[in-house]
Amino acid sequence: MRIPGSLKQGGTIGFAAPSFGCNIEPYKTAFNNALKTFEKMGYKTKLGQNCYAGEGVGISNTPVKCADEINSFLCGEYNGDISALFSCGGGELMCEILDYVDFERIKKSKPVWFLGYSDNTNLTFLLPTICDTAAIYSPCAPAYGMEPWHPALKDTFDILTGKSDMAHGYDKWEKESLKNDENPLVPYNVTEKTEIKKFGAGKDDEKTEISGRLIGGCLDCLSNLVGTKFDKVSEFNEKYEEDGIIWFMESCDLNPMAIRRAIWQLDHAGWFKHVKGFLIGRPLCLDEEILGVDRYNAVYPLLEKYDVPIIMDLDIGHTAPMMPVVSGAKAEVTIEDGKIDVVYFRD
Repeated sequence: MRIPGSLKQGGTIGFAAPSFGCNIEPYKTAFNNALKTFEKMGYKTKLGQNCYAGEGVGISNTPVKCADEINSFLCGEYNGDISALFSCGGGELMCEILDYVDFERIKKSKPVWFLGYSDNTNLTFLLPTICDTAAIYSPCAPAYGMEPWHPALKDTFDILTGKSDMAHGYDKWEKESLKNDENPLVPYNVTEKTEIKKFGAGKDDEKTEISGRLIGGCLDCLSNLVGTKFDKVSEFNEKYEEDGIIWFMESCDLNPMAIRRAIWQLDHAGWFKHVKGFLIGRPLCLDEEILGVDRYNAVYPLLEKYDVPIIMDLDIGHTAPMMPVVSGAKAEVTIEDGKIDVVYFRD
């Protein structure tokens, strides 16, 4: 696995919009403030052509133009200039750019950190599984415009800059955001106590430890990739069989029934071969229940047969805050006293 080098002080951060751009509020103001914040911290910024675009369908621009922007940073004219590339946002149809992303050239180019989540799973998942290049599943660029930063943002930036190789969960999470067009820079409204749930192997143990190589992302996108020409999970699983695989997953638009169908689909596609554990983030359908299926039994009954830990309601994904997850990296995960700690290895 290629682990990109750390962002050095005074280095250049790139920004691209392979999914939605920052063309509307509150994202535009938040993004502008994030740029000012990074520059005040001593970093240079390089913006792609689509950062403020809103001309596409479900993404910032046409699929070709969005892919061209990604290629320019990850394997083209700007590849040697940047150490990190932040996505400007999530969205709906980033999958449509994949036919035009030059994964073969990316494999041979200088590895660059790509950061984003949700629809950006289309890269944070495919960069490790196709290009053997780690990525960071974490908040998109506009989040860094909040004042002050939540510790989750600092934790992500510390991994990006090489100051830390650790991540952890947080005491409270946000059920209702206060961010809107009039208040684009407000921090997370963390009001709910974090309560991690454990299922599967060792669910009653005081301490759970999992080691393996992390891979995963947003279920909405993962299930969409199954069986396509971009599905290289079988090869990834065999390459890293000795490490074992830790799957991390969360969801956006899926209701509990759709989550269960998506888990079934990934399972029957053979994706969970060599699994060592599952890390499941809180979904957006937090309190929804359909015919007795909620966010818990949408998942664990289908995964218990693997006899590995299934850890749920983690700070991963769409209910902030979000701990940074290094997709593709080898990691050691510890769950104890209702808290999760992750140590990443830069191998």
